[in-house]
Amino acid sequence: MVWRSLGTKFALTYIAIIAAVLVLLNTYPVLVLQDLIYQSKLATLVQRQAEVLASTLAGPETLVRKTVEDTLSTLNMKGLGRVIVTDPSGLVIYDSNTVEEGNVEQHFALIWEIATALQGSGNDVFQSDFREGAFRSRAAVPIVYRNMIQGAVYCYEKDADQGALLLGVQKNLWRISVVVCLMALAMSLFFSKALTRRIADLLRAVRNVREGEYSHRVSSAGGDELSRLAEEFNELTGRLQNTEEVRRRFVSDASHELKTPLASIRLLTDSILQNEHMDAETAKEFVNDIGEEADRLTRITEKLLTLTRMDSGRGVTRRPVDIREVVYKVQRMLVPLARAVEVQIEAELGTDCVVAATEDDIYQIVFNLMENAVKYNLPGGTVKVTLCRAGDQVCLQVEDTGVGIPSEDLPKIFDRFYRVDKARSRAAGGTGLGLSIVRDTARLHGGTVTVHPRTPEGTCFEVLFPSCSQEVDL
Repeated sequence: MVWRSLGTKFALTYIAIIAAVLVLLNTYPVLVLQDLIYQSKLATLVQRQAEVLASTLAGPETLVRKTVEDTLSTLNMKGLGRVIVTDPSGLVIYDSNTVEEGNVEQHFALIWEIATALQGSGNDVFQSDFREGAFRSRAAVPIVYRNMIQGAVYCYEKDADQGALLLGVQKNLWRISVVVCLMALAMSLFFSKALTRRIADLLRAVRNVREGEYSHRVSSAGGDELSRLAEEFNELTGRLQNTEEVRRRFVSDASHELKTPLASIRLLTDSILQNEHMDAETAKEFVNDIGEEADRLTRITEKLLTLTRMDSGRGVTRRPVDIREVVYKVQRMLVPLARAVEVQIEAELGTDCVVAATEDDIYQIVFNLMENAVKYNLPGGTVKVTLCRAGDQVCLQVEDTGVGIPSEDLPKIFDRFYRVDKARSRAAGGTGLGLSIVRDTARLHGGTVTVHPRTPEGTCFEVLFPSCSQEVDL
């Protein structure tokens, strides 16, 4: 489990990057220094010593040991590690090692560099390698006089000082690497812990919210991506908390609203069943009351299903709908109700008031607003419906001359099951869901609903929709 954790992966990533840097640090400088020393040895051993000695020895006279010794003495080259001079056949004329040992016996130089140099003019040979703490360099140059090979000069040098310098650089680099590695390890653990701690806080917060603790919040300090993620998480949990509160309140209110007609139906049926001598007229009245309560249950259920359909976010197929035709249809439906309560309906309907929606949804909005305006009006009152085109919007206004809505209740009237006057609402057959359906349906089609008091009395509801053309194919 530890190897799968994000902190371990971050730490291993940091360590891998630092290790790659340290490998580069320990190889590139050493290689560069070796190349510099190689170039220095090439210039010194070949160009300044072997070539100078070869050009000095070149001449019409035959090469002999005495000539080579005199030339080396004159050029002050006796400090070289080893110097060999051969004739064209590879026979050694001078070897600094045999001279020091007192051995003057002639022999052939079985050295590859000398054999290569004797093959012709321009065959200078140089090799250098680093082993056993020292640079070992070898150079061979042909002795040429008037395009004739007179022999070859071979120089060998063992440089422990340059080797010690290279070893010292390597040791210092290793020390630096160890220090950097320890610091990088500590820093990688620190930063990975700091990073994964914030991620772990988010993970714990997600688990708490999953368990239903919607009030949980995480710290969003800082300005990086994790801070913005924490802010988005807090905003999401805030919405979830609000949604959960609305859901619980909705369930509670719905249960209460459904319980009332069910209790009434139960009471009425028990009264009929327990009263064996009930007269037909009373029984008919009780049955009529049961029917009214059943109708009320049906209305509540239908409106709850409508709200559930909109909450589920199911897609709708929109088409051009002329709101004026819908208002005419609703007006005809409500005329009998308006006459019964002595309310007059007036309509001022403009043209070209087409919106992209479904006719049923527009009917729901218009019917709920106009029905409420009729039911909660006063005898002799008026309901005025105004429809017009305002730029790229269609405006629908429904005004009544009723008692109005108190200002403290205005922000809540679109909440589900909220009633300003509960007793009067139940008497009028209201469910407290109509305005919620109006608001949610308008939002579903890009519209807005507002409400404000009407002067001198009553209430005005205003719905705005984005307009569209009759010819639009949606």
